[in-house]
Amino acid sequence: MTTPIESMSAMMRDVTDDSGLDALDTAILRVLALDARATFAQVGEQVSLSAPAVKRRVDRLRERGVIRGFTVRLDPAAMGWQTEAFVELFCQGSTSPATMRAAVEHYPEVVAASTVTGDVDLMVQVRARDMRHLERVVERLAAEPFVARTRSTVVLSALVRRPDVPPAPAG
Repeated sequence: MTTPIESMSAMMRDVTDDSGLDALDTAILRVLALDARATFAQVGEQVSLSAPAVKRRVDRLRERGVIRGFTVRLDPAAMGWQTEAFVELFCQGSTSPATMRAAVEHYPEVVAASTVTGDVDLMVQVRARDMRHLERVVERLAAEPFVARTRSTVVLSALVRRPDVPPAPAG
C-alpha cells in the first residue's frame, strides 16, 4: 500500500511548470541549493527517490544547464568584508551593457551588477573591508569614462539573503 506522500509524489512526477521542471526536479534543486554537499541518497530521502534516480535527474539537470555547478556559501564578514553598498551608476549618452560589464567585472569588490530600468543605468553591489575601502571603490567606479555620476546606499543590516532556490510548491 502506498502512503499519501508516495501517491502525491507519483502524481507530481508528470506535472511540469513553464521551466520544463517537474515537482521532483524542483524538490531536488531545493535540497541541493540549501546543501550542495548532500549525497544522492540524502537528497533521495528528502524527495522519496532512490539515489540512482536522483543521480539520473541531477545529470539531466546539468546537461540542460539548469545546474551550472556546485559551490559553497561564504560569510563575507568572516572573511574581512565588513561593508556592503549598492552603487547606482548614471551613464553618459548611451552606454552598452557590454561596456558596463567590461568595466565593472575587473573590480573584485563588485559581487553583482545589473542594468536596471528608471533613471539609473547600472546597479552595482559592492563589498569592501571598511568605509575607506568602499570610498576608494566608489571613486574608481565614478572615474570610469562612461559614468556621469554615482549614488551609493550603504547596507546597515542584511535582513534576508537566500540562495537561488526554486520556490516551494503552492499548497
